Amino acid sequence: MIAIEGLRKQFADGTAISYRDTVFEDGKTYVLLGASGCGKSTLLNMIAGVLSPSEGRVLIDGRDMAAASQRERDAFRIANIGYVFQDFKLLEDMTVADNIDVLRLERIDTSGQDELLRHFGILGLKKRRARTLSGGEKQRVAVARALVKKPRIILADEPTGNLNFAVGRAIVDELLGAAKGNTLLCVTHDERLAPLFDEVLNMNGIASAEGGEG
Repeated sequence: MIAIEGLRKQFADGTAISYRDTVFEDGKTYVLLGASGCGKSTLLNMIAGVLSPSEGRVLIDGRDMAAASQRERDAFRIANIGYVFQDFKLLEDMTVADNIDVLRLERIDTSGQDELLRHFGILGLKKRRARTLSGGEKQRVAVARALVKKPRIILADEPTGNLNFAVGRAIVDELLGAAKGNTLLCVTHDERLAPLFDEVLNMNGIASAEGGEG
């Protein structure tokens, strides 16, 4: 179970985002809807331990990850969280295969990558360097890298942002399939995808910005 309590993030420019206490249950899928700047990505980054909250707690299975050291948060994310970043976080001069196999440095088994790449229609791009790929192709590589870990928590920040609806729907179906028995939090602007999830959360009811957008 993931729970946020008294969560607030203050930014250097003076803006801040406060979040209502919320619980994300094990084995459920959630889609987070809301306009740009409303705090969706910031929330995912705090749950993943990429950002530290200014106030409050991020509880995962009862453990306050916000109070853990950065090293502990990184280790937990590597072992338990599959994160699809909005900006992909691919190593541009490395091949598709190497962008996934880099997880082996963290003792992650990547032997299932071919099956995932085939599912996403990009197995033929396996030896291409990331910088030669289109935005949509990079998106699919990023999703494959997150899912190859078989994580128990999946965080997806606009996983369909560079894809047409049909391909985006297929990607979401893959995420939902991988999330069976696990927890999925997915940020999207495409409300057409919302009915596919167990819970739809409007960020306007969860987050409030102070002093401008965060």
